[in-house]
Amino acid sequence: MPVNKRENKRETMKFKITKSKFLDALSLVQNVVGTRQGLPVLSNVLIVAEENKLVFTTTDLDMTIRCSCEADVERAGAVTLPVKTLCGIIREVSDGIVYVECDDKSVASIVAGSFKSKMYGISPKDFPPLPETENPLTFKLAQAKLRDMLRKTSYAAATDTAKPLLTGVLFNFDEGKLNVVATDGRRLAFYETEVDFPEENKKDAVISQRNTNELLKTLGDKGDVMIKFTGTQISFEFDDIFVSAKLLAGTYPNYKQVLLHNCANVITINREELLAVLRRINASTTSTTNAMRLNFDNNILTITASSPEVGEAQDTVAIKYEGSPLTVIFNPDFMLEPLKNLTSDEIQIELNNSTSPGLIKSDIPFLYVIMPLRV
Repeated sequence: MPVNKRENKRETMKFKITKSKFLDALSLVQNVVGTRQGLPVLSNVLIVAEENKLVFTTTDLDMTIRCSCEADVERAGAVTLPVKTLCGIIREVSDGIVYVECDDKSVASIVAGSFKSKMYGISPKDFPPLPETENPLTFKLAQAKLRDMLRKTSYAAATDTAKPLLTGVLFNFDEGKLNVVATDGRRLAFYETEVDFPEENKKDAVISQRNTNELLKTLGDKGDVMIKFTGTQISFEFDDIFVSAKLLAGTYPNYKQVLLHNCANVITINREELLAVLRRINASTTSTTNAMRLNFDNNILTITASSPEVGEAQDTVAIKYEGSPLTVIFNPDFMLEPLKNLTSDEIQIELNNSTSPGLIKSDIPFLYVIMPLRV
């Protein structure tokens, strides 16, 4: 339904759209907003009405996300509106059609059922332009594969900003493969897959964990994603979505130096059984006593933990191991995270001794290196 024009204001954009499509688009972009003083437009979503569709864009200047959806556009135009406020309103209005008109002062009139609202926006001229990637290197990968690689690695990135590069996830294009790596210096997650690209296109790109987490939310199960990057920027294009992120500057540590192969002791364990035991044991640890003791002996793994605040816990799980008794102490959270993200029925834990790094492997090209604790 139409909204009355404000006196001395000229309509610059007019469209109607179903609540579900409007909400889906706003929900997708609403987390990528900035809070920098002096740039209030970074808290807004840029909405551009084109023929039969709307294009939504948000940015915090480090990351930009854009998506589009079908709409009935009566008058093309653009406006920026506070995205979290707009998303909150659209989430609560009744199902059906939402009518929006904007004037040349960036004031949006919104009608949905019995609900009416006027929202004050900011001129689209103040919205930052999309980042440009001239002559980018381009790679293609299945969306599901990229999402799986990020899920199985990104959790291992550092949260301590004292080493900024380690707070990111490495995309290493080399020897016909894409290697995705994350490490905080105490554990390292690695996943590789074959990618078709010219050998001279060997490159490294480090993306912040926050940006990879936002990318994870948008990747789907079907179709390909086009990956494009230059020395400072990387972008991902798939379906009707565009995600761009600044790269972290610097040279990522040589992760290949810490990858382990062929340890002396190999233990095979059912992943879900081990995961259940670890969760039970972890309930008896605290932030100050975050350690558990694993004792491998004659096809039985015994796991124990204790803390002055909580008490003691012990549990066992059947394993395939006939070597000499071996005991190692690990951070339980570091053990839990790869197991939660893997899907294999069985995993292998490989160890040389109680003081050397351990290795978790699966039936996919995934490796997880974990440093033991010394208590």
